[in-house]
Amino acid sequence: MKRLITVLIISLAPICLFCQDANSLLKEVRTKLEKVNDYVAKGILKTNVAFIKAPLATVNIYYKKPDKMKIVNKNGISFIPKGSANINLNSFLMHTENYEVIDAGKEPVTGFRILKLLPTDENADIVLSTLYIDEAIHVIRKSKNTTRDNGTYELEMNYSQFADYGLPDKIIFTFNTKDYKLPKGVTFDYDDGSKKTTNDAMKNKKGKVEITYSSYSINKGVNDKIFNQE
Repeated sequence: MKRLITVLIISLAPICLFCQDANSLLKEVRTKLEKVNDYVAKGILKTNVAFIKAPLATVNIYYKKPDKMKIVNKNGISFIPKGSANINLNSFLMHTENYEVIDAGKEPVTGFRILKLLPTDENADIVLSTLYIDEAIHVIRKSKNTTRDNGTYELEMNYSQFADYGLPDKIIFTFNTKDYKLPKGVTFDYDDGSKKTTNDAMKNKKGKVEITYSSYSINKGVNDKIFNQE
């Protein structure tokens, strides 16, 4: 019996070490993001939804720990679906201790490390998150998230001059429009301007929101009043 237990411990040791590596990698990513207490960013927002005519918008993005975030388009209304608040990964990764981390190996093409996060709280909003991590610079390149109430959405991030803070130069937010409900009584023009769309017309469509950042002002302070303004 002792010999059997010894064999089991030896055979399971690599698996345990593999799990520790996954948690350590996630900690490295989180540590980089934790350097950011707040920021004000400027960028261009592009809405790519087949049935909505939306021009390019110049936006300001405000963030403050732990989870305050606001996107402001002073020239009009931006089509920003629920869940897009999670384009800032700081607030999500701060609570990864409430998730079980499973190492799923590497993506064949990119070589990014794949980690799957399962919540230990059965009432958590995100029921499954898959992270694709660039181990060379400890950033998340892609994230796929399945939520309890707002469907599934994906994030893709490109990094350059702000990578030391884990902040992207460009982010692409992809979502299923069937999981997004227009406010009651609100309609949008189709691209040809001849029709209107309602919630029923949004089923089985893919939507995409892109933000290309031009600048960040990091850890300079952000007034709480900004997040309370309509």
